[in-house]
Amino acid sequence: MKILVIGGNGTIGKKVSNYLTAKHEVIIGGRLSGDVKIDISKSESIENCFSQIGKLDAIVCIAGEAKWDAFKNLTEEDYYIGLKSKLMGQVNVVRIGSKYLNPKGSITLSTGILADYPVEKTTSAAMVNGAIHSFVKAVDLEIENEIRVNVVSLGVVQDAYEKYKDYFPGHNPIPTDKVINSYIKSIEGKNRGQIIRYYD
Repeated sequence: MKILVIGGNGTIGKKVSNYLTAKHEVIIGGRLSGDVKIDISKSESIENCFSQIGKLDAIVCIAGEAKWDAFKNLTEEDYYIGLKSKLMGQVNVVRIGSKYLNPKGSITLSTGILADYPVEKTTSAAMVNGAIHSFVKAVDLEIENEIRVNVVSLGVVQDAYEKYKDYFPGHNPIPTDKVINSYIKSIEGKNRGQIIRYYD
C-alpha cells in the first residue's frame, strides 16, 4: 500500500512509520519536516499536500495539538487551538484526503485516553478527543467508495510516560508493540467507524 503518515516523525508516528516501511510505501508528512510539508490546521496546506502526492491507499494522522491549562485560565482563544488543529485539522484530513484515496482505502485518526478519562488541565483536549470519536462514528455512515475511517485512542505511551506520569497517577504506560498494533488494526484490518482503544 501507499500510505501517508502525517506526524510520522513524532514520538508515536516514527514507530508506526518504521514498522509500516517494511511492508508498504510510506510517505512522511509533517509541519516542519518529512517527505511532504503539511499543517493540518490549514485547509490549503492539506490540499497542497495531497495534490503533490496523488492517489493513496491509506492515510494516518498522528498530529494535532490542544491547550493544556486549568479550566479557570482557559480563554476562548485557547479552546480554538484544539478546535482548529486537532479537531478540524483531522476532520479536514478526512474531508479532503478521502478524495485522494483509492476505493476501499482507510483513514486513521488519533485521539487519546482523555476522551474517556480526563485529568486536570485537559478540559480543552478532552473535549476535542470526544468530538473526534463522535465524528468517526458518524462519518462512517456517509463516506463513499467503501473508505474506512477509524480513530486510535491510546493511554500514556511508554516513550512519553516520564513527561506525563504526574498527570496520570496509577496508569500503566502503553508499550511500543501495543501502540503499533493499534494502528495496524485500523490500517490493515477491516474495522470501520471504530474507536480503537488501548489504555492499559
